[in-house]
Amino acid sequence: MIYPVVAYGDPVLRKVAIDFTKDELNEVSTLIDDMFETMSGAQGVGLAGPQIGKAKRIFVIDSNLMLEEGSEETGYKGAFINAEIIEEFGEDVGFDEGCLSIPGINGEVVRPEGVIIKYLDESLKEREEKFTGVTARVIQHEYDHIEGVLFTDYLSPIKKRLIKSKLNNITKGKAPHAYRMRFPKK
Repeated sequence: MIYPVVAYGDPVLRKVAIDFTKDELNEVSTLIDDMFETMSGAQGVGLAGPQIGKAKRIFVIDSNLMLEEGSEETGYKGAFINAEIIEEFGEDVGFDEGCLSIPGINGEVVRPEGVIIKYLDESLKEREEKFTGVTARVIQHEYDHIEGVLFTDYLSPIKKRLIKSKLNNITKGKAPHAYRMRFPKK
């Protein structure tokens, strides 16, 4: 099932998501499949629970889609359930980020080049792994979503002023988009 992507301005995007309980984990495989389908349909590289209206600690990524041809970096496709970042490390690196919930807006976000994260994978196996490069960036972006943080929060005050009218248009449902979206109710 393809979910509509929740647009900027919806309160669910600002909530700190909660863990899945053991009972809820029995139902998570269908949700993961639906999230991958939704992400793919919107041509995204990551999607978090709040972006489909669920304030739960889950996100899916496929960083392979961001790798340039001939890159020596390896991508990662998988689900992160009840995730907790243990450590961020390395040089701070700037990169032009966008978000399915904020269509048509991009901006440079500076993030550490690596991350160590503890999570349950789609098989509900507990993992603690180290990621770097593009994959670390996608994880950090999606992890921010389950913490109620958006990439726009990292932008400079000048850039925030420049995009203010575009953000207002998104909250009013006046944003061009090529996939199903759920805009905030008036």
